[in-house]
Amino acid sequence: MNLHQLNYLVVEDMELMRAVTVNQLRGMGCEKIKVARHGAEALDMLRQGKFDVVLSDWNMPVMSGLDLLKAIRADANLANLPFLMITAEADRQRIEMVIAAGVNGLLVKPYNASSLMARLERIFKPQTLSISIPTPIPKHAATLPKSETDGLELETFLSPSRILVVDDYPVSLNLLKKLFKDEYQVLTAVDGEAALTICQSNPPDLVLMDVLMPGMDGFEVVRRLREQPATAQMPVIFVTSLTDDDARLKGMELGAVDFVSKTSDPKALRARVRNFIQLVDMRRKLQADYDAMLDVARVRQDADNISRHDLKGALAGIVSMVQTLTDDNTLDPKHVAQLQLVQQTAEQAMNMVNLAGELYKIEMGQFKLKAVAVNVSEILHRIVDLFRSTFSDKRLTIEVDTDTPVGTEFPQVLGDVMLCFSLFQNLLKNACEAAPTDTRVVVTLKDETPLRIVMTNSGVVPVEIRGRFFEKFATSGKAGGSGIGTYSAQMLVKAQNGSLTMTTSDEQNSTTLTVTLPRHTFEPRFLS
Repeated sequence: MNLHQLNYLVVEDMELMRAVTVNQLRGMGCEKIKVARHGAEALDMLRQGKFDVVLSDWNMPVMSGLDLLKAIRADANLANLPFLMITAEADRQRIEMVIAAGVNGLLVKPYNASSLMARLERIFKPQTLSISIPTPIPKHAATLPKSETDGLELETFLSPSRILVVDDYPVSLNLLKKLFKDEYQVLTAVDGEAALTICQSNPPDLVLMDVLMPGMDGFEVVRRLREQPATAQMPVIFVTSLTDDDARLKGMELGAVDFVSKTSDPKALRARVRNFIQLVDMRRKLQADYDAMLDVARVRQDADNISRHDLKGALAGIVSMVQTLTDDNTLDPKHVAQLQLVQQTAEQAMNMVNLAGELYKIEMGQFKLKAVAVNVSEILHRIVDLFRSTFSDKRLTIEVDTDTPVGTEFPQVLGDVMLCFSLFQNLLKNACEAAPTDTRVVVTLKDETPLRIVMTNSGVVPVEIRGRFFEKFATSGKAGGSGIGTYSAQMLVKAQNGSLTMTTSDEQNSTTLTVTLPRHTFEPRFLS
């Protein structure tokens, strides 16, 4: 897809920054551009018109960029819309939040047109990511701190910063090139026209500009740089034989970051350049790190999708083969029963694979509940029957109780069958694992509106995790515990418009989990 053919929505509360981004897009040949002052205005525009990509600031009044992103991903008609977040955010945890919310690209402030174009190209033309392949690091390259990538080794480094030296006097040009070539990639230009061409076609990180040059002097070069969106923010240091205050003032008014005399100590000039380049490299490192984090997230998601697809295929094959075997009338009934157990186990594993995909959608805000009547009593009895065998060594008494009047149908939940099964399986498994040997675990179905399911076991939740019981990876003292069970249960409840709470009592040595879920309403009828 050609970038100049896209419909852009630029979301930014500051008028100046809106104008900068719009001008940079227009400098790239893009003309189909609309703007919004905050996320709420943008969301209204997105629901009324057609856009191909959103470029949004993060921190805005009324609705932030993150909230806008979440709202887009939760809207079925907008969920796949490419989203570029523009930010000066340096907190890694907050960046992980926006990646988890489904952002397609991150652009670090301050930025120029070439950086903007590069991020857009990454979104629409993603590159193949190389994983665990050692890459030679060039001399003087700035390396990035290693990221937490869940086992994926992603080596990222920065090439040396690029400096353009502009001077018509060959001796000065060679001296400056020699002064900086050991640390930076040095480009040279002998006049203003050549400097403009390089800045527009191959933008440097910093320009060292002479003032007194034939044809076009340094002041005019910088003025023209400031007129073009692609080069308007390019940093310039004037290195000149001019020393009067008027020349210095003119240079600074044009937006130069420094004004240095050619007669200055070369070491001092080198130190000034190094100090400025450090700021440039900090931004470059931040941008490269965020790009790497997005790449890893994309690879991880692709790997998860492939794994789920392959697992489902293998499990479906097992179910099909088992069904063929159970149709054989010559088999012993005992063997048929065992095969049916294998089939049920494979089907349960398939449900777990499907659930993993649903949990990912819930975390991304992309899950859409298709609520139906769910016989929660039947689900609870199935799970209890399973766990009586699983935890037989602990000699637990596991019971299901209800206060539904005798002779009436059991109440039903308005939710999702698979989510309900996984929810109560997680919670009951957690309760049975926590319960001491020779104790009782009781599940009570309360005939109320909303429907309430109460699960009680002996034993208390450790003090150190009580306040974060439902947080991801919260676990204590349980061998092999991942801390995912209660976290996923909380998510599964919320996805069905319910609630989940935990209370634990040291005095009574007990823990109670209470689930409330919307009740499916129907005309009561008595059983014959």
